[in-house]
Amino acid sequence: MTLPPAGARFEYQIGGADAPAADTQVVIRDSTAAPTGRYDICYVNGFQTQPGETARLLRESPELVLHRNGKPVQDAGWPDEVLYDITTPALRTRVAERIGAVIASCAAAGFDAVEIDNLDSYTRSGGLITPEHTLAYTGLLVDRAHSLGLAFAQKNTAELVREVRALGADLVVAEECQEWKECHVYTRVYPVVLDIEYQRAAFDAACAVQRSTARDPRLSVILRDYGVSPRGARGAVHGTC
Repeated sequence: MTLPPAGARFEYQIGGADAPAADTQVVIRDSTAAPTGRYDICYVNGFQTQPGETARLLRESPELVLHRNGKPVQDAGWPDEVLYDITTPALRTRVAERIGAVIASCAAAGFDAVEIDNLDSYTRSGGLITPEHTLAYTGLLVDRAHSLGLAFAQKNTAELVREVRALGADLVVAEECQEWKECHVYTRVYPVVLDIEYQRAAFDAACAVQRSTARDPRLSVILRDYGVSPRGARGAVHGTC
C-alpha cells in the first residue's frame, strides 16, 4: 500500500473520465471507470446507494436500506439515493460485504486507493444513524481496502477526522475545505489532503496561501465545476494551483 505524494497535482474526474494533464500525478475516478496508470483513486459511494441501483436494492434487499415510518430515507440533495442501514452489527456486515465487492473491483482494475463517499450520511438520517454506527462501519471498509493493498481516503466529515484516522484511514479527499475553513483540521491529522473547491473566491484564497511562505506541503487544491464535468463539456471548470 502506498500514498500519493504530498502536495501532488491531482484531478477529480468522477463526473466523467478524460485524459489527465501532463503534470497530473493523482487522478480520482468513479469505480466504473478505468485507472490511468498514475496514482489512481477509486470513487465508491459507501454509505448511500448509487442512483442506478436504488430501485433494485429496494426490490431485492429492502432490509439494507434505512427506513423511517416505513419509507426509505433519502438524501435530500440527491433524492434518487437512499441511505444504507448500518445501525446493527449484522446490517453493517452485510452492507460492508456489498461495498467490499466494489472495493475489490477497484483493486482488480489497478487502482491504488479508494475514496469512500458520504461518510456524513448520519447527519441526514434524522438521528437514526449515529457517529458510533458510522465509525464501526467505516472500520470494516478500511480493513477491506487495506486487505486488498489499497489506501483508504476519508471523504469530508471534518468532525470525525481523528476518529477515522484512528481506524487506519490514510489520506483525505475534501470538498471545499477552504470554503468551510476546515483544511487545517485535516492537515493536522493526515499527511495528504486533496481539496476540491467549487467557488472561485475560495480557490483563489487557498492558492494565495499555497504560493506564500505559509504554504502547507500536505495540501493540494483544485477548482472544479459542481458537475465535475470532463474537459470540453459545457460549463466544465478545471483549475489547479
